[in-house]
Amino acid sequence: MKEENVILVNEFDEQIGLMPKMEAHEKALLHRAFSVFVFNDQNELMLQQRALSKYHSPGLWTNTCCSHQREGESNIQAGTRRLMEEMGFATTLEEKTSFIYKAPFDNGLTEHELDHIMVGYYQEDPNINKEEVEAWKWMPLEDVKSDIINQPELYTAWFKIIFDKFYEFININHESNSK
Repeated sequence: MKEENVILVNEFDEQIGLMPKMEAHEKALLHRAFSVFVFNDQNELMLQQRALSKYHSPGLWTNTCCSHQREGESNIQAGTRRLMEEMGFATTLEEKTSFIYKAPFDNGLTEHELDHIMVGYYQEDPNINKEEVEAWKWMPLEDVKSDIINQPELYTAWFKIIFDKFYEFININHESNSK
């Protein structure tokens, strides 16, 4: 299986090249990514536990799904594709914001991403892909926030950053959309 490329970008999210995913993570080069947050009508967020076979952050809890856009794919198209590949369902997504972060990992790789945050709503159980996802759960947003404070080692680096920087934004947008 051919390794997937990531889209290298500058700080303005302008494409400047393509590179194999592992090479971009080894060199810590800025590339485009996305994080999807799916809520239900009980103000709960669908979390996934990353598969134990993942090359970084295995077994950690994170947002509903995340990955990298493919060349020529919009952020929404990429989020929709990956939501189906990882969680086994489709729902309408809305892009909320984006930010740049850099997180080194113990294995020598570094995530340096311009991450696009998308939000969607879904009421049913997912049909998870066990190659990508170990487990899943619905969790009230306030409980996620306090659990990250009390047990940060259980969560991915990007998820903690999003909650630290964008919690109020995501929560406000969720509440306004669920009324």
